[in-house]
Amino acid sequence: AMAATATSPADKDRFICIYPAYLNNKKTIAEGRRIPIDKAVENPTSTEIQDVCAAVGFNVLLEKNKMYPREWNRDVQYRGRVRIQLKQDDGNPCFPQFPTRKSVMLYAAETIPKLKTRTQKMGGSDQSVQQGEGGKKGKGKKKK
Repeated sequence: AMAATATSPADKDRFICIYPAYLNNKKTIAEGRRIPIDKAVENPTSTEIQDVCAAVGFNVLLEKNKMYPREWNRDVQYRGRVRIQLKQDDGNPCFPQFPTRKSVMLYAAETIPKLKTRTQKMGGSDQSVQQGEGGKKGKGKKKK
């Protein structure tokens, strides 16, 4: 009977939740960032967090429609929460190199910028930046 009552708190303890806001270098501590800003990532998504953690071998569950309570932006990009199994049933870490939720967050933040989708996106965003500058030039002409 004891095991039955212990399951829910133990489950909560074994699984950690990571919201993208925790790793976002665009956010302040008050807005939900949980790691040092120099280690954080620009606007990480829950899918990216899922990808890097699943790649390690973590048992990962993406909850796409969960919103971080302090997230004011309701855009799809900012939605989502990732549940990661940090510990085995006996309470030992699933992976010795990730004993704490912070170690997982730091790893995810370090690894997300290296994702192929990120490096490709960087190229894509350069183009949009150029277009943006073009738009500004246009506005300048109008002023004359």
